[in-house]
Amino acid sequence: MDSMMEQKATTERSQLLDVRNLRKHFPIHRGLLQRLVGAVKAVDDVSFHILEGETLGLVGESGCGKTTTGRCILRGIEPTSGQVLFMCAPGNVVDVVGLPPKEMHALRRDMQMVFQDPYSSLNPRWTLLEIVGEPLVVNNLARGKELEDRVAMLLKRVGLRPEYMRRYPHAFSGGERQRIGLARALATRPKLVVGDEPVSALDVSVRAQTLNLLQELQADFHLTYLFISHDLSVVEHICDRVAVMYVGKIVEMAETEELYLNPLHPYTEALMSAVPKSDPDLKSERLVLEGDVPDPGNPPPGCHFHPRCRYAIDRCTTERPNLEAVTPGHFASCHRARELSLRGVPA
Repeated sequence: MDSMMEQKATTERSQLLDVRNLRKHFPIHRGLLQRLVGAVKAVDDVSFHILEGETLGLVGESGCGKTTTGRCILRGIEPTSGQVLFMCAPGNVVDVVGLPPKEMHALRRDMQMVFQDPYSSLNPRWTLLEIVGEPLVVNNLARGKELEDRVAMLLKRVGLRPEYMRRYPHAFSGGERQRIGLARALATRPKLVVGDEPVSALDVSVRAQTLNLLQELQADFHLTYLFISHDLSVVEHICDRVAVMYVGKIVEMAETEELYLNPLHPYTEALMSAVPKSDPDLKSERLVLEGDVPDPGNPPPGCHFHPRCRYAIDRCTTERPNLEAVTPGHFASCHRARELSLRGVPA
């Protein structure tokens, strides 16, 4: 009965974010006259959605386009094309791409980002009161005594003492600085938080604490996360669904447990083989990918992964696969997804 109620609640949740055919191409200019000779397809036809209260993990190797995707969604980088549909209120959906500056400024209250580096993302000349309180001041949400009270509440909620608000970032450790970044992101009570590798720069001992804090804040503030990471063991802990990116494209997407147990794309299988095992007696073969990641400015024909794929056939070298539902809720971009039996890891 409980599982049926949970399933019903999941199906009734609305889509907070719906990304459709998102592209970001950076032009390549060469020669004395700086002629346009091509483009780096950092994000190339990416589509996915996130439900309210859900955490979607976006994983892949460095340079695959994860961070660019996150920044395009928030309009930190202007997308080349595509749609980013965001639900401001029930029944009110806006396309973030092409939104006028005034309307985009108002929308930023509902969309915030937590950056990877807790050292460079904080202004060293500002106190915590100025750092955490800036979004409140810019959006005319609080000033004076009310501002101090709101900042004190936010600091306390992320595990810092309110009296620290007069101190500067250099007085805090890396884990504490990331908590400051979380407090700043939560200041405007956003609906969507994009975490760009939010725990990768932290010590292992602090990482678990920060992940648990993220989950607590998600429940308390009714947050929806887009969690960008290259660490699959972290993604397994915090994400409801996972999308795997390779050279600007999503090659596989499914619920976390399903993806870890039954990967359908050879690239996902190789990533799974690198996940550390909790049992020291459990030995598994590491799948080492040969060759380099293709140049997004000049990708290979057909499937972008075929030069490094052990299962590639002639069709893979000429025909580009589409992202299709192989099983209900499990999407893969591979010509052989239905016939291969790939190795996963227990979730």
